[in-house]
Amino acid sequence: MMQRTIATYRHIRRIQPLCVATLACTLAPASATGQAEKPDLPFETATAMYRLAPRERIWDGTIEAVNRATVSSQTSGRVAEILYDVDDFVEEGAVIMRFTDMEQRAALATARAAVEEAEARFAEADNEHSRVSVMFENGTVAKARYDQARANLDAARARLESARAGVASADEQLDYTVVRAPYAGIVSERHVEVGEMVRPGEPLMSGLSLQSLRVSVDVPQSMIEPIRRIGKARIYVGEQEIEGVRLTFFPIADPVSNTFRVRVDLPEGAVTLYPGMFVKAGFVIGETERLLIPEQAIVTRSELTAVYVVDGNDVQLRQVRTGRQYGDQVEVLAGLADGERVALDPLQAGLIARERRAH
Repeated sequence: MMQRTIATYRHIRRIQPLCVATLACTLAPASATGQAEKPDLPFETATAMYRLAPRERIWDGTIEAVNRATVSSQTSGRVAEILYDVDDFVEEGAVIMRFTDMEQRAALATARAAVEEAEARFAEADNEHSRVSVMFENGTVAKARYDQARANLDAARARLESARAGVASADEQLDYTVVRAPYAGIVSERHVEVGEMVRPGEPLMSGLSLQSLRVSVDVPQSMIEPIRRIGKARIYVGEQEIEGVRLTFFPIADPVSNTFRVRVDLPEGAVTLYPGMFVKAGFVIGETERLLIPEQAIVTRSELTAVYVVDGNDVQLRQVRTGRQYGDQVEVLAGLADGERVALDPLQAGLIARERRAH
């Protein structure tokens, strides 16, 4: 009986370590095997992280037209026809106004007659000079006669050139009776009416071009140095952001406000902008770290702005507060921490989150 008990005890002692090892393997976590669990998600993710982004100061600015002018009369006459009015678009070189031209046409006819007379006088003087030259070479006339013939020829040539210049001037005065647009733009003001008598220098019509625009901003003296050194600006019009093309700095500060005038040239064809509008102008004064995520990760639902945060295989919708946009990156002011991952396909992430909540 004693021997059987001892044998049974030894058998149990041999089985016990095997059971303990089996139980330890069963209770050990998956990470103890050295293989981390990888998320199995059908979309790409991006990591929210701090990156260097521009630091801006924003002031109010006013839109201005680069090309704006008032067309004035270059000749005298009575306004016969006005072809455009305020708010009309005018092509470059288009006729915008016509004057009566009887006086100019008469002056042109007189000038052309003077040319014909001068040409006849020049031909006569040229023939006389040729005859006297031959006789002077033969010794039949004195040198004084030859010098006189030559002087008459030079005078006739000068009178002919003067008469031709008079024709050009009269022709130009006639051309001035037809007023053309110096560039394409919109009529902003009309200063005369049909039937009015105009004189040289009198304003006729004002206009501006919407093709080339700029923003005029008054910048405090304390900020002008970094703005001048960096030379970058962006214009904000509602939800629209427009990158400035070139900055022009006025060399003199305003003695009353101690501000410098800065002009920001806008790209050609900037839409929805008109001279006189107030806009926000942001000038880069340095760099700072901002928490950024790709723009495509943002979900907008009515008043809610959110992202789908991915933690392993877990996908959750989380509200965030966003700031400005820098290229294809958006600043996150609240709701997200550095290092967290967000889904780049919010639609697919939303479907997966809904399915897992249902299960």
